[in-house]
Amino acid sequence: MPKASPATPVIILNAPQLAENIGAAARVMANFGLSELRLVNPRDGWPQERAWASASGADWPLNAARVFDRVEDALADLQLVYATTARPRDLQLPVLTPRVAARNLANAGAQGLKAGLMFGGERAGLETADIALCQAVVTLPVDALFKSLNLAQAVAITAYEWRMTVADEAPQPFRNGPPPADGAAMQGLYEHFERELDNAGFFHPPEKRPSMVQNLRSALGRASFTDQEVRTFRGVVTALSKGRGRVLAKLAEKKAKGEGA
Repeated sequence: MPKASPATPVIILNAPQLAENIGAAARVMANFGLSELRLVNPRDGWPQERAWASASGADWPLNAARVFDRVEDALADLQLVYATTARPRDLQLPVLTPRVAARNLANAGAQGLKAGLMFGGERAGLETADIALCQAVVTLPVDALFKSLNLAQAVAITAYEWRMTVADEAPQPFRNGPPPADGAAMQGLYEHFERELDNAGFFHPPEKRPSMVQNLRSALGRASFTDQEVRTFRGVVTALSKGRGRVLAKLAEKKAKGEGA
């Protein structure tokens, strides 16, 4: 089972209704390196098999999930908790975007504080009394025409923003490909290509040849060809210049006629 750093925030789902949403939330938690899940009064009890099915193999947040009867108990050991909601409440609390909240949570973790993000149930979200137990409100910048957001989607967005505080670079390639061709190989390609273009009368008028050559070399250089790609491209140039495709087609036609005779 993968283990998250102790500094990662806890995800608290308060009164979640659908097992599928709990499982989907666990799935995105696993995607972004979070593992500690707490459930407060899940409507249909716990455990629920459908949650594991929706997690698609991200079982560890579900297997270790802790269940509480009261929000106060779920937050008792946390030193910083943010409530996520799209509904304005009559509370004087800072209102943060997920990105700002993620930075704050990361800073808290770096200081050794235990932090969490709390989400309300699908039907009504968090109650004012629950939000009052938190230190700030996190509101996603959804369009005013439609503010309703699926529970697991809300977890996904906030978990992603937290992940970006610790892994803000694109992942390495799935596999390392061959290195780019060296200068000698590219020079051979340029000269081969330009020679055939000269033969075809492409560079006209002649005084524009230097700038046209420069443009062609710049375009080909940006492609970062490998050695194999250089050989393939030169084969294409040769085939075009010598009409090899037409020759091969004629040979195939003759062979077909011979077999048919």
